[in-house]
Amino acid sequence: MNMIEDMIDAVLIREGGYVDHPADRGGPTNFGITQKTLSRYYGRAATVDEVKHLSREVAEEIYRRNYYKGPGIDTLPDLIQPFIFDSAVNHGPRRAIKFLQNVCNQAGYRPLLSVDGAVGPNTRRGAEWALREMGTVLLDALIEERRNFYLLIVEANPSQRVFLKGWMNRVNEFSDQEIV
Repeated sequence: MNMIEDMIDAVLIREGGYVDHPADRGGPTNFGITQKTLSRYYGRAATVDEVKHLSREVAEEIYRRNYYKGPGIDTLPDLIQPFIFDSAVNHGPRRAIKFLQNVCNQAGYRPLLSVDGAVGPNTRRGAEWALREMGTVLLDALIEERRNFYLLIVEANPSQRVFLKGWMNRVNEFSDQEIV
């Protein structure tokens, strides 16, 4: 297997099967793929039944195309790709990349990166710089950025507190472990 296949397998384990929790703003989800995401993939409105019966192969294709290659996560340093990919799945690719851009800016990268959620040449240079300057502390800083984001979600919408422990467990999987 290669790195993206390992990352997709890890996400599929974290996400599990079909869920439709009343407090989940994503609505019906299977393998972590929301009805809205599946609708974009099909180019039409997907039904709840289609979400329920989503194949693993289609979920893998969506992850590979929309959450890894499409947003440019595959062009970032290997050390942070699993974390940024998982963040993209959980928060959307733009938010995941904003985590990286914020961390690079806070670490002192100049010129400051536009926090626009897009991986372009400046963001790639910033990520490479941050990895050289910070080493594995870069991953720690990204983890802290994501933890704080979860707390902000709950602060803004207390109904989301039901997910906080699971979210924190998810992000903690990246702490003190060797990344693929």
